[in-house]
This record gives sequence, C-alpha cells and structure tokens, in this order.
Amino acid sequence: MDQEIEVKYYLKDVETYRQKVRAQGGVLIQPRVREINLRFDTPDLALRRQGQVLRLRQDTSAYMTYKGMGAVMDGVLARTEIEIEVNDFAAASRLLQSLGYQVFFVYEKYRENYQFAGLTLSVDETPFGNFTELEGPSAEVVRNASDILALNWTARVNASYIDLFYTLKARLNLPFRDLVFESFENLAITNDDLLVKYGDVS
Repeated sequence: MDQEIEVKYYLKDVETYRQKVRAQGGVLIQPRVREINLRFDTPDLALRRQGQVLRLRQDTSAYMTYKGMGAVMDGVLARTEIEIEVNDFAAASRLLQSLGYQVFFVYEKYRENYQFAGLTLSVDETPFGNFTELEGPSAEVVRNASDILALNWTARVNASYIDLFYTLKARLNLPFRDLVFESFENLAITNDDLLVKYGDVS
C-alpha cells in the first residue's frame, strides 16, 4: 500500500539506543550508509506549498519518491508515499529538470535500518543531531514499538527534516541553504535549538 505511517524521535545517546534496539530483538537489515537527498520543486515551490514532496535519493541504490500532504492521526504522521527504484541517479535528476523541476534543497544523513516489532526502525545521523524513525503499518504498531523501547511518546516529532532545518535556520540565522555535514562542522546544535525534546530521555 502506498502509505507512510511514522514518527521520529530526537536522540540524546544514539549508541545506548542502538544497544537497546538490538537487545530488544531488532535485526539489522541495512547497515549504516550515507544518503544524499535532492528535493525537487517548481520554480515557485508549488509542491511545497501544497505539502507535497518530490525527492531523489542515492544510497546503495537510487530512488525517486513522491509524498502527498501529511496528516497527523492517532499521534503519527500518515501520508501517501509512492517510491520507485531507478537505475541511474544522474539521469533521473536530468529527467526531472527537463520537466521543469529544479533542486531547491539538498540534505544528507547516515542511516541504518532494523526490522523491529513489526515495523522498520531507522537510526539517522543528521548534520543537526541523531534521530530514530519508526515506520509501520499502523499507528498502533508504531506506538507499541515506541513503548517497548521506552521512548517518550510526548517527545515524538512529526515534522520533516527539511521543516526542522528551516526552523533552525530561522532561529540561528544560518546563511546556508542545504542540510549537509560540511555546513555544520563548527556548530553544536541542541534539542532546544530545534524546539524538540529528547525521545530517549524520560
């Protein structure tokens, strides 16, 4: 089914969290890999205004993704997601640009995926901190996995990484456009900067 149901949590201690996931039966299904993500839109950002996403991602493979407008239901973010694998990242980028779309935002992260309690659990290392993302077939499954890991449900994050970045950019008056590690080398970002709570702290 073309649907994404997920929550994120900001992590204070990512290594302890990894150990807990494994101790509770998490099975690593994708080792840590660097991702590069290109967000495409029209010149007037029509997709973003409508809450839609057109993304091209490169990790061990390349994927083109469409996401519809999201809605928070039962505490989790649900939205349409259609994703296809493409065999040529550069050609897919040229195709989208030939159709009139342009890259307006680039973000990168390191991600590893686990199979855990009926869902996919990701550990994401981003330029502004570490997160876990729980994506499953229902809000109930997501909530149950959160409880098993003693994550603070009230600290869950339903905002996207780009929205978190724009919040941070406005608060700190950051001069750069993209969420990439090089730009954050000399910045120490806290949960207060992002206006979020740590999910792995009671």
